[in-house]
Amino acid sequence: MSKSENLIKDLLSKYSSNTISDQELNVLQVLLKAGIDADEFKKTLDEDWKTLVDSKIEIDDLSEKLFEKILEKAKERERLRLSKAKRWISLSRIAAVFIGLIVLGYTYLQITNQKTTVITNNAITLELEDGSIEIVEEGGTMSVLDKYGNVVGNQQGNKLTYNTIDIDTSKELAYNTLVVPNGKRFELVLSDGTIAHLNAGSSLRYPIQFLQGSQREVSVSGEVYFDVTRDSVHPFVVHVDKLNIRVLGTQFNVHSYPEDDVTEVVLVEGAVGLYSEKEYKSESSILLEPGFKARYSKINQDINIRKVATNVYISWRAGELVFRNMSFKNITKKLERHFNVTIQNNNIELSETIFNASFGDEPLNVVLKSLKDNYQINYVIEESNKIIID
Repeated sequence: MSKSENLIKDLLSKYSSNTISDQELNVLQVLLKAGIDADEFKKTLDEDWKTLVDSKIEIDDLSEKLFEKILEKAKERERLRLSKAKRWISLSRIAAVFIGLIVLGYTYLQITNQKTTVITNNAITLELEDGSIEIVEEGGTMSVLDKYGNVVGNQQGNKLTYNTIDIDTSKELAYNTLVVPNGKRFELVLSDGTIAHLNAGSSLRYPIQFLQGSQREVSVSGEVYFDVTRDSVHPFVVHVDKLNIRVLGTQFNVHSYPEDDVTEVVLVEGAVGLYSEKEYKSESSILLEPGFKARYSKINQDINIRKVATNVYISWRAGELVFRNMSFKNITKKLERHFNVTIQNNNIELSETIFNASFGDEPLNVVLKSLKDNYQINYVIEESNKIIID
């Protein structure tokens, strides 16, 4: 493959992954001036394009394979033309046609895949009902559309609000899923006015509109604080692992990360019913009262209830970190999620040691220094996002 062909291939890959520089973009714009036989090209490309898209390969591989197919067909066409025309077509014409095919092929790729988004590991994302993924920029604005192109919600800063309407009379539920990565928090207002605060490393799956005569059901992974709009006709049910939480209108915190052996529910006000069966039955559910915490074992499905200081469990909403009778192993998990870092603990004896500590909305270095000063915990910041505990 020639240097020019390698250059074009590289530019296509960079353009498709949105990493192309302004200078490289100018090179592609110059290539657009090459002669292009658009009608003939489309006939050649359509079949190959559909085959590649149906294979659902990665975008970088897609541009590379598309490049290879265009190159193969372009050369074959020119060989036929040279044979029939007794090889009078110049090599410069071959180069012009080839470059034209490549550029138009990439343009076709961009138009067809205009919704393709490069997603980083630290981006807040919204999965729409059709399975496509949108990046939710912190502090930004965006509109959320349903499959018919109607605006069903709007983002303003770190809050995403769905249109507050009466219970929908349609016959089908359409779900969105909001995912908040480590190091970030986000607020969501559902279509019934219920407010959900998502902590770092959490996700919430919910209908964009609720149905008349049905429960309002959502699913949680991680930690979410709910302020549920009261509706005695349509109970609000939170599904988290194998536990179900049924409310009519109340405020409570749910904590259940995938690596946890327990799910914790702390009730601030109102009342909730806890049950693990598929259907709610008042006689078999456990009632939780304000100021109490339910601890549900994912292993044996037991539920233990005790009175707690609720402010300790909801302080994360203000960016605070509060550790009460917590093992160092669990503290490091919270620090990893809160600050989006990796902590490697080489001090095995320290893992099960119980600590108490409180921090405001402070940077990681302040938290680590306090732990070192008060508990003689030695640490080294090996990289910007990796901490070694000795």
